[in-house]
Amino acid sequence: MTRADCGLFFRVVVNAEGRYSIWPTDLAVPRGWRPTGFSGSRQACLNQVAELWRDMRPGDESGTE
Repeated sequence: MTRADCGLFFRVVVNAEGRYSIWPTDLAVPRGWRPTGFSGSRQACLNQVAELWRDMRPGDESGTE
């Protein structure tokens, strides 16, 4: 049985490059990542990531795209 099958809740996290991921709520968020404020089931979080992260290329840190 995987962690995802155990009825755990997840949160959506983002890093400085604008990359999104999900992380179990019972674990500390890894260094370099911050919570977005969204949490829920694994599938709900994956759906949220799909909505937020349309362009999977790293962001342009200069602010000019």
